[in-house]
Amino acid sequence: MQARIVIEYCPLCRWMLRAAWLAQELLSTFEQDLNEVALRPSGKGTFKVYLNDQQIWCRVADAGFPEAKELKQRVRDILDPERDLGHIDRARQVQADSSTQE
Repeated sequence: MQARIVIEYCPLCRWMLRAAWLAQELLSTFEQDLNEVALRPSGKGTFKVYLNDQQIWCRVADAGFPEAKELKQRVRDILDPERDLGHIDRARQVQADSSTQE
């Protein structure tokens, strides 16, 4: 089963372009894994991201907007935790290597 992502955004706050940019980033990275990325206008101040109805980002709870890198990592951690995201994961690999050396 392929995954579905929904990005809820506030149209009054003019966050549609940010939502569309993140949708493009996710589609570029996970094109084989995603069935759909939907943009959903929502209430005032809302910016949330759902993966298969599970909330993975909330502007309020996560204290701001997601960077593409962090959002991709959260999606990957659910869809395919063993997947390497290339340069995005380099800091993660260096950190893991240093912790095993201690």
